[in-house]
Amino acid sequence: MRLRIITPLSVIVDEDALAVRAEDDSGSFGILPGHADFLTSLAISVVGWKQSDGSRRFCAVRRGLLSITSGKDVAVATREAIVGDDLATLDSTVLERFRADIDQERSERIESMRLQLNAIRRIVSQLGMSGSGNFA
Repeated sequence: MRLRIITPLSVIVDEDALAVRAEDDSGSFGILPGHADFLTSLAISVVGWKQSDGSRRFCAVRRGLLSITSGKDVAVATREAIVGDDLATLDSTVLERFRADIDQERSERIESMRLQLNAIRRIVSQLGMSGSGNFA
């Protein structure tokens, strides 16, 4: 099978794999040659694969989409990916950073929404003071 892991900026992995493991919201799953066509959304997780020489490689992904086509092409499109040979390091360090980044982005979105709602309230308040209250 051909495995490709791609971010918006570069191709992180483009190599042959005997087997691939990934994780979506329903749990971990494996992919072997001849797998049915498939599309799923990945969780923040580690994608692992076995190379033709028997060695294993890993790539931490910050969510993404995984697709299988023709039973031989596995593609992962993700926002951010970091390749490594040590699963423990990827799991403890990189995934924690990805999760912290997601939490930070969520907090920033919430704060932005609060600011927007506050601005809308002020505009509506000013319109109510200066007009008769009828918008039609």
